[in-house]
Amino acid sequence: MTEKSFLLLISGPTASGKSALAQRIAERYGGEIISVDSAQVYRDMNIGTAKPDAATRAAVPHHLLDLVDPTETYSVAQFVRDARDAIGGILNRHHLPILVGGTMLYIKALLEGLSDLPPANPKIRTEIDARANALGWPALHQALAKIDAQTAARLKPTDAQRIQRALEVWHITGIPLSALQGKRRHETEISSKYFHIALLPEDRKLLHTQIERRFDRMLENGLIDEVRHLRAHYLLTPEMSSMRSVGYRQIWHYLDGKDDFSTMRAKSIAATRQLAKRQITWLRGMSKDITLDPFAQSFSSSAMSAIASILKTPSDFANRQQRQDNASSFQSP
Repeated sequence: MTEKSFLLLISGPTASGKSALAQRIAERYGGEIISVDSAQVYRDMNIGTAKPDAATRAAVPHHLLDLVDPTETYSVAQFVRDARDAIGGILNRHHLPILVGGTMLYIKALLEGLSDLPPANPKIRTEIDARANALGWPALHQALAKIDAQTAARLKPTDAQRIQRALEVWHITGIPLSALQGKRRHETEISSKYFHIALLPEDRKLLHTQIERRFDRMLENGLIDEVRHLRAHYLLTPEMSSMRSVGYRQIWHYLDGKDDFSTMRAKSIAATRQLAKRQITWLRGMSKDITLDPFAQSFSSSAMSAIASILKTPSDFANRQQRQDNASSFQSP
């Protein structure tokens, strides 16, 4: 495979070591990292999203971080557009694009194309929100079940964002969301060849332990103060997409006095475990080139051996700047 057409995808559940592996590969093979994380797109949400720090980003260029304020929305379609642009820029610089993250819907859209869905309609969304405020989201979930039983069956009655979107699509098109999602615009797929490394723990308990330890480190590093800062500097509500992120929602309730510290911590860890479970379920149904256990003793050597078998030698990539028109172009597009 050649540099001009090849990219690497590293996926896995939260806290499985994806970012560390991507960083090691990027440093060795001259890569640039593209975040596939729906929470890392938000500015000032650093600790709770495990966003790479300044030193890490200085060592290797990172893309699709800090794109929007926490009060804004960021769609799958925006991700696909931004990711395609980033991939193109990296390939033009003769570097290796490394996509890494656990937002499986983003991965699916990038690899398979976007569903042919209508854009958001602010007027209809406002009307749906007004109904939800009056009746509650469970009532709207019941209404959705009458027009799109398939979508309603996979959504929780409290999943406001997805219930809203499904009802919105119905009001705009008169067609159930489940029917439209099967129709994909293949022109939105990436055209480059890719190699997919999936990190799937064989022992779920080890992942749960890592999740707990990581969340405690986030608390020690100031996650609660980060949420305080967000609430003080942005006109946020707990229903916004950014504040529905794991950890942020639970700390919001803690700051509102709804939960004590121990309850907040337990709920955050439990929610993160549930997220990991959903990510693993997605991954098991996706096409993968290699699956590795991130907690196996041989993980690091197995991963690097797999990369070495499909990429050119590091020295070939180290000489890449001799082939570039501008030797100083190792920057984000």
